[in-house]
Amino acid sequence: MNSSQENKNQGHSKEITIIVNGRQKIVAAKETLSFSEIVALAFDNPPTGENITFTVTYRKGHGNKPEGTLVEGETVKIKDGMIFNVTSTNKS
Repeated sequence: MNSSQENKNQGHSKEITIIVNGRQKIVAAKETLSFSEIVALAFDNPPTGENITFTVTYRKGHGNKPEGTLVEGETVKIKDGMIFNVTSTNKS
């Protein structure tokens, strides 16, 4: 058991828990998540089509920007306990 505890203390195996659409998700610890990574966490089979758009909002983020909205191509600095809401919209 000590070796697994030692591995957890090494930077490469740390994990962060976030909430996406009300479901707890555990992600590898890194500084940021992209819009597309968050959408992938939100939907097992995301809706597709040329008129489908996604909206990503977040809260409980870092101090300088604790809440906001992401658009495609953007990233956000993540932290443990951060909450994301992802919705899809059909523009037709």
